[in-house]
Amino acid sequence: MTRALILGGTGHANRLAELFARTRIDAIYSYAGRTRIPLPHALPTRIGGFGGPEGLADFIIAERITHVIDATHPFAAEMSRNAVTACAATDTPLIALERAPWAAVAGDNWIEAADEPAAAAALPEAPARVFLAIGRQHLAAFAAKPQHAYTLRFVDAPDGPLPLPNAEVIVSRGPFTREDDRELMRARGVQWLVSRNAGGDGARAKIDAARELGLPVIMIARPALPERRRVERAEDVLAWLGHDARLGA
Repeated sequence: MTRALILGGTGHANRLAELFARTRIDAIYSYAGRTRIPLPHALPTRIGGFGGPEGLADFIIAERITHVIDATHPFAAEMSRNAVTACAATDTPLIALERAPWAAVAGDNWIEAADEPAAAAALPEAPARVFLAIGRQHLAAFAAKPQHAYTLRFVDAPDGPLPLPNAEVIVSRGPFTREDDRELMRARGVQWLVSRNAGGDGARAKIDAARELGLPVIMIARPALPERRRVERAEDVLAWLGHDARLGA
């Protein structure tokens, strides 16, 4: 009998949770706990870390988990690596539900960066207005360029001082539209966009808006992860489990 663990926190993961609830698959949904008000869904939920790969392996055994689905953010590298290690240690099947990365198209002006420090280094020395769309956990590297005026957009309000002396925070939950992001950038006089290559549709609006406005985009590449089975659709996870997404519809 299937008892799955979804490592979640993304729109893909929430869609999968809906399908699991509808098809009555026994599953637990796990959040890292970085978002204070996660979106509700029908599955039993746990919040917080596991204590490394050993703690995750212990949880898998204690909860009699038969399958693990890594549907975390593409930049949640530590959790993904822990999942690979824990599933190998417990001989538990693992699949990643991971959206494809964005690719530049005609009209894009991208500067590729390997990580956040490289992205900060790619910003100009002259003061500029920067839309820093990378989440609140990854700001420290940009303290090296304090001369810029940063626009930040978070799901939750920051719970402490930011490492950037000139920053304005917008608290809002996506998905966002291209039109809205275009107007936001125009209203704030944004000259540069910094983004992580998250992929998918929910966060793409800012990339399309930057193209329309002719803005340069510093695109941070995804971290390298161990090889694991990967799919891009929630329905493909159900097929992997031997279930039909149409059941219970």
